[in-house]
Amino acid sequence: MGLATLIERARLPYVSQWINEDIRPVEAARRTWSFWTFNNYWLLINCNIATFLTGSALIPLGLNWWQAIIAIVVGNILATIAIVISSLSGAYYHIGFSVYSRAVWGMWGSQFAIWNRIFLSLGMYGFQSWVGGQCFELILLSWDPNYESRIPNHMPASTGMTTAQFVSYIIFFVISLPFVWIKPHRLQRFFYVACVVTMVFFIVLLIWALATMGHGGFGSTLDSATTIPQTGGPVSVAWLMLYGIMSTIGSIAAGILNQNDFARLARKPTDAIWGQLLSYGLYSIFTSVIGILVVAATQKRFDGEAVWNPPTIFVRLLEKDDSPGTRAALFFAGVALCISQIGSNVPGNALAGGIDLSSVFPRYINIRRGAYITVLLSPIVNPWQLVNTATTFLSVLSSYGVFLAPMTGMMFANYLVVNRRKVNVDDLFRGHSGSIYWYSYGVNFRAPIAWAVGVAPTLPGFIAAVNLSVSVPAGVTELYYLNYLYGFSASALVYSLLHWVFPAKEVDDFVKNAPSAREVQQHYTDRWEVDLSQACQVLSEDDGSGITHLDMTPKHEPTAVF
Repeated sequence: MGLATLIERARLPYVSQWINEDIRPVEAARRTWSFWTFNNYWLLINCNIATFLTGSALIPLGLNWWQAIIAIVVGNILATIAIVISSLSGAYYHIGFSVYSRAVWGMWGSQFAIWNRIFLSLGMYGFQSWVGGQCFELILLSWDPNYESRIPNHMPASTGMTTAQFVSYIIFFVISLPFVWIKPHRLQRFFYVACVVTMVFFIVLLIWALATMGHGGFGSTLDSATTIPQTGGPVSVAWLMLYGIMSTIGSIAAGILNQNDFARLARKPTDAIWGQLLSYGLYSIFTSVIGILVVAATQKRFDGEAVWNPPTIFVRLLEKDDSPGTRAALFFAGVALCISQIGSNVPGNALAGGIDLSSVFPRYINIRRGAYITVLLSPIVNPWQLVNTATTFLSVLSSYGVFLAPMTGMMFANYLVVNRRKVNVDDLFRGHSGSIYWYSYGVNFRAPIAWAVGVAPTLPGFIAAVNLSVSVPAGVTELYYLNYLYGFSASALVYSLLHWVFPAKEVDDFVKNAPSAREVQQHYTDRWEVDLSQACQVLSEDDGSGITHLDMTPKHEPTAVF
């Protein structure tokens, strides 16, 4: 069998350069996410080790515990608003982030935003998988407390890991693979099981930490004293709290940007809106506060050291006491944490990366293939080195909102201001000048200008935050501390103004001449309520509504694909 034959067999059925079964508008049969599915999704995304570590990124800055909690609460309220806004086009038109990006950036220009999200998925899947390996190591240590020393270490010190740790990572990596097979619209049962295990674990962890901390009480983590001034420059409490708020939003910036990928699966728009509005902040605040309380309650038993990483907490307990009771606690903690990591990592990173890759290469990659490609490529980010500086990595990750916030702001402006909630869904799949979203050569020049305005002023502060040897003026640091709010607002405003000053005629004509937003939404919902193979004939006909349609023809007969 020749290479050309293999390539042809790998092609997906009924595709073009712009569409396949997994990135088309979702039909009713696959719109299976209810209020509780969204609730469970955000429980898993937020009830994990990364959110548990939130306090470790704020308290060392100089904030005390209650100031950190205020920053976390306000940040999560703002993040929840951004998530709901970012979900609207997906909830009402059943299209994902990568497809709607074509309306914002142009058919080809959207590749810039999509590849940003793909690279983040790779990095985060690798990071979360390595943390998952640490969790699985708890299971191995529960069986043999000397597990680490029994395996000869052949890893150079420069890698930041041991052979035993790498073995645990590989095992977790492998046991995650079957869960990547589950398509997004079929995740409900897995979510329910994972949610119950995760929620029980974190509640039990908190109860145990508080009940066993002894008469010594909480450690210095809950000290209300602070040595920094209340106001007056970037090292003051006021500015650090603002930075904490922006960091809290930034930590979920990637999830905000591509939330359409999951909102499009909503049974009805209100499921996506209320299912996220009531759940996201609740679980994020819950886990962050638990992290602060558990660390404070265990601090004195670790000789005053604040141990933030849950797997490390249990390893320290084993070092002090390797009795059967402690080993049993390690085993159940390891199982629960592994389930928690899989529950957040697979949908949040593997499937998200798969959806984005399927939109870039729709002829050959569907969600399942893309998710496995994301998984298999994730080790290239050297996650073992990222985790050695977990707090620093999470701080850098939250700061990456510098680049993502402007993209989210532009999506907001495009949907609510420029398009007035009217989207020509058919034209999102037409890769030529006949599409109203073709703009100029497939690129909406307004988008990169608006994005640059949102990014450039905060970039020096970002560089200084990543490279501590770089010094910038206080005003530049303060602007960087406002990075998500500034980037979102500035890019949304500039994008709207550019479309007002330099209107895109085809888009404006569609918005002015199309019926109400509700009628447009219903029109495309009904229109795409067919199999993709049937849509090839249906969408080639104009029904006289004045809304242009997509001409799709099957490229070859459908074949069995995974």
